Amino acid sequence: MVRIRLFEETLAELYRRGRLVGVVHLSIGQEATAVGVCSALQAGDQITSTHRGHHHMLARGLEPRRMFAEILGRAGGYCGGKGGSMHVSAPAEGAVGANGIVGGGIPHAVGLGLAAKRLRSGHVAVAFFGDGAANQGVLYESLNLAALWQVPVLFVCENNGYTEFTPTDAVTAGESIAARAAAFGLPATPVDGDDVLAVSGAAEQALERARAGKGPSFLECRTTRWRGHHEGEESYAKPYRQPVEAVDPIDRLERALQAAGIDLAGLRTAVEADERAGIEKALAAAEAEPEPPAERAFEDVFA
Repeated sequence: MVRIRLFEETLAELYRRGRLVGVVHLSIGQEATAVGVCSALQAGDQITSTHRGHHHMLARGLEPRRMFAEILGRAGGYCGGKGGSMHVSAPAEGAVGANGIVGGGIPHAVGLGLAAKRLRSGHVAVAFFGDGAANQGVLYESLNLAALWQVPVLFVCENNGYTEFTPTDAVTAGESIAARAAAFGLPATPVDGDDVLAVSGAAEQALERARAGKGPSFLECRTTRWRGHHEGEESYAKPYRQPVEAVDPIDRLERALQAAGIDLAGLRTAVEADERAGIEKALAAAEAEPEPPAERAFEDVFA
């Protein structure tokens, strides 16, 4: 979680200094959901992500250096610098990809899960998506097929309270997003998305169920988006977010460990110093990478 926080804060500073091309959607404050779920995954499992997906990728184990390189448009990035912030993909490392289309990764995860089932690999797929995607028709098509075919897939909705610039409660009817999934017969659980231990426990239970051939599950992780929909939105968007007292998931884990009697003397300071040094080194290495040559523009393009 510390690594994700520092990575995203570094991107915010790069954007402020005009070092990034286009916009960037940061996951600061939502680290616990990504880490809690991905800590329960095994080699061979796959995740699909969203336009706000750096935390998922880092939690899955992707390297900060290659992540920075991709976002900076360098040849050493996971997609050769051509995917950028919203389209990082590393299937060999368990991350089929982020997706700029709202809800776009959800049916991909169902397909990955179906493939795992047919191949009897024992692997599972996880679809990360936001509360805005909860109102996309593709989610319900995917829930229906996953339930019908008993696909080993975990649907994880990160409900951060805002659908881009609109409060989610203003555009989402019903008791809860989790209750919508329950209508398809899925075990659907609301989880405190700022509590990494709660998320991890719920994810482990759901993934164990999927590996046992008992089909899909759904988690609604309620969390808080600390920053705007994307960096720089204040240049055109009027204030739209109500002030909230955000819970820092890193502080919360630290308190939980202390309450469990674990001696943390100097641990957080040491972790932050080590991770900060790693992030700085990763950024320097990424910035030293060349841009992809022009002749590669039409590579990896399908039509």
